[in-house]
Amino acid sequence: MNAAEMARTAYGQSRPSIRTDRSTEYDVFARITHNLKAAIERGKPGFTALVQALHENRKLWTILAADVAGNDNALPEQLRAQIFYLAEFTDMQSRKILAGTADAAILVEINTNIMRGLRSVRGLAA
Repeated sequence: MNAAEMARTAYGQSRPSIRTDRSTEYDVFARITHNLKAAIERGKPGFTALVQALHENRKLWTILAADVAGNDNALPEQLRAQIFYLAEFTDMQSRKILAGTADAAILVEINTNIMRGLRSVRGLAA
C-alpha cells in the first residue's frame, strides 16, 4: 500500500462524533416530539402513530423520573422535583389523550420547552 492509499484509508474512516449527555437527550426529545407532532397533524388516521409516540414519550419521561429520583443525581433538588412532576403530568395527560378527553399539544409544548433548556445549556457549555 502506498502513501496515498494509506492516507485515503486513514482519512476515509469515520470518526465517532463526540456527544454530550445533553445533546443525546436533546436528540431523543426532538425525535419523540417530531413523532408526536406528525401524529397530531394526521388526525384520526394517525391514531396508531399517536399511540406509539405517546408510548415513546412516556418511556422517556419514566426514565427521567427514575433518574431524578435517585440519590446520586447531581441536579438541584427543585429542578429534580419539577422534572418528576412533569413526568407524572405527562403520564396523566397521556391517559387522557388515549381516552379522547385531552389534546396532545401540551406534551409537544412541554417537550419543546425542555429542548430549549437543553439547547441553552448546550450553548453555554460550548
